[in-house]
Amino acid sequence: MKLFVRPLVASLAFGLGFAAHAATTITVASFPSFDESVKLAIPLYKKLHPDVEIKLVSLAFNDHHNAMTTALATGSNVPDVMGIEIGYMGKFAESGGLEDLNQAPYNAQQFKPKFLRFAFPQGAGAVAGQVAIPADVGPGTLFYRKDILDKAGVTEAQLTKSWDDFIKTSKIIKEKTGAYMLANAGDIFSIYIRSNLKDGEGVFFDKNGQSMLNTPRFKRALELARDARKAGIDGKIGTWSSEWSEAFKRNQLASQMMGAWLAGHFETWLAPNTKGLWRASQLPEGAFSSWGGSFYAIPKKAEHKKEAWEFVKFMTMNKEMQLLAYKKMGAYPASAEVQNDPFMNEPVEFLGGQKARLLWKTAAGKIPAIDVDKYDNVALEIVGAALDDVLEDDKDVDKAIAEADAKLKRRVRR
Repeated sequence: MKLFVRPLVASLAFGLGFAAHAATTITVASFPSFDESVKLAIPLYKKLHPDVEIKLVSLAFNDHHNAMTTALATGSNVPDVMGIEIGYMGKFAESGGLEDLNQAPYNAQQFKPKFLRFAFPQGAGAVAGQVAIPADVGPGTLFYRKDILDKAGVTEAQLTKSWDDFIKTSKIIKEKTGAYMLANAGDIFSIYIRSNLKDGEGVFFDKNGQSMLNTPRFKRALELARDARKAGIDGKIGTWSSEWSEAFKRNQLASQMMGAWLAGHFETWLAPNTKGLWRASQLPEGAFSSWGGSFYAIPKKAEHKKEAWEFVKFMTMNKEMQLLAYKKMGAYPASAEVQNDPFMNEPVEFLGGQKARLLWKTAAGKIPAIDVDKYDNVALEIVGAALDDVLEDDKDVDKAIAEADAKLKRRVRR
């Protein structure tokens, strides 16, 4: 028997040693196209952390956020790192299921200067603390087809002088070229309600959590949407629909207000056949707005929190990674350091050689640091119904907004 003791002990020792150095696998839950940044990161991250494997689990946008809601509520199928789009941030921030990254051992507040001024606060909840770190943001911009404006004999300055001028000039473009300047009249509403807010305000709620629907901002937004519909400048097309993408490819839709990241979508799949024909500008009337943005969070019931935090820091604070995601995906970086990189000065070939990134850099520097609220999605649903009433049923704007405000206050009692 002694002949077998040492080999057995040696074998066990080898096995224990191997187990001690086995790779840790962290699960990252994400959604298209935010998940592409994780795919880009894996080979880079492996060089820095050869003992960590990354398992990416990706679902369609709504499916992902619904699955994460269920996971946080039930404690099952909880990932180590969770991707969150800004529209869901308020809901998840107050869910109680995410780590407060301001607390030890994360101490995230020390990293705040590394990010654009408006980006970091978007990952915080009123009670829950800093629950997410921004990876990319969406400085609002107006994309337009220069060739179609030239054909109509109008200029960018005419289009962007004011919101009323946008509608008036768009009507001229429609009459002379047949091209719509809005996919849907609701687009102008959506961008206006997010424009020129003050630090600490929310889109739908004030600093004290009270509804802001019955205010001049929302009334003006509804009026602009109504006027755009009556002017006949919108195609009544749903954003992200197949009809929407076809309208770009067929030169039927000549502008789109959205986040700067849309340029990447134009180039890769929305309208690659229109290369060189698009330009970007600031929003009409000197407005500055944040449109979209993606974050990383760590659930309280994550299994590998230490490794998860290292990965989150890499995705959001590593300059090489932030630049790579921008170059390959068009994901505008939340990193303040990247704003001064020479890449920002390079011409954007798809936009006819325009140095559009400098435009977006200016916008990113002027966007206010707004708050998110757990009832933002409720407010969005209610005000969206009011918008439909105005556009489809010609409901009086004052009546529509007053009813929406009353409905929100009934749903959200504070």
